[in-house]
Amino acid sequence: MVKAFEWLASRFSVDLGIDLGTANTLVSVRDRGIVLDEPSVVAVRKGSNEVLLDGMAVGDAAIEYLGRTPPGFQAIRPMKSGVIADFEITEKMLRYFIRKAAGGKRLIAPRVVIAVPWGITMVEKRAVIGSAERAGARRVFLVDEPTAAAIGAGLPVHEPRGTMVVDIGGGTSEVAVISLANVVTAECLRVAGDDFSDAIAQYIRSKFNLLIGEITAERLKIAAGSCVPLDEEIQVEIRGRDSLTGLPRRAVITSIDVREALMDPVRKVIGAIKSVLERTPPELSSDLVDSGVVLCGGGALLRGLPEMIMRESGLDVRVAERPLECVARGTGIFLENLELYSQFLEGGEDLG
Repeated sequence: MVKAFEWLASRFSVDLGIDLGTANTLVSVRDRGIVLDEPSVVAVRKGSNEVLLDGMAVGDAAIEYLGRTPPGFQAIRPMKSGVIADFEITEKMLRYFIRKAAGGKRLIAPRVVIAVPWGITMVEKRAVIGSAERAGARRVFLVDEPTAAAIGAGLPVHEPRGTMVVDIGGGTSEVAVISLANVVTAECLRVAGDDFSDAIAQYIRSKFNLLIGEITAERLKIAAGSCVPLDEEIQVEIRGRDSLTGLPRRAVITSIDVREALMDPVRKVIGAIKSVLERTPPELSSDLVDSGVVLCGGGALLRGLPEMIMRESGLDVRVAERPLECVARGTGIFLENLELYSQFLEGGEDLG
């Protein structure tokens, strides 16, 4: 009876795949692809967790609130290092994204596949499942982000040979070697895109005595970030507050400055890659000589990162097509093949 209801319900629900990221949340709808890509930010009233403007200050509508809210309000990123830091706000954010992706009205609540960092605890997994269920999901399944990224990038993860994926998101960098659709060895490093931005802000404060906000640091990273010398170095004018006088002023920052700021967190990511390679079984290591490394996530777009990893590891390195979407595309593929992939998912009920 339960299976018959689930079969019928699946025909009338809008099932969703969610890449619930620290910086951005992407939602994929079964048979339609990615329909939503918005910042994981919510603007609320301090002390009440009341979302501003009846839910309008979520995602794209809330990002401009960061660092600009008047007294009594605050913009919150409820995800930290890939896991839930604020349960109540995450639930409200998920409810808003689920309703928006599903088109508002729906007869039956959706099934949801959510990608989570590799190696998080059972407590953290239960927190994700509970938040999604309270946000309106009928059933919730979890898949680890490296596997979702590899499948979304089109890698042959089901074959009996080694495939290596590096997913550098906003809160975590995940490195994994996958064979026969299972993670053989992996490492989840809580150093990623947000740490790149923080390193830039700290460097600007130290060298230029200029205080800049999160959004300015992020824009500077995108505009001038690099890991290797550029053929033509970039200059960017930024604005902030002088840490000595307290007055607003401008400064011109070069890609050389940004590169120096990024070296410490980038080397930590490369250290995680080397650590995984050192723990990879010899036969799978030999496969990687041919297959190389595939980069996913927003960090993959950092200029010169593939070249730097190639120099440090000796392996060929390439950036996946549309790297920001790999995890979300992977959850969409799981959605379309829930019965086939049920053995790789956690949560929900028996799919047999």
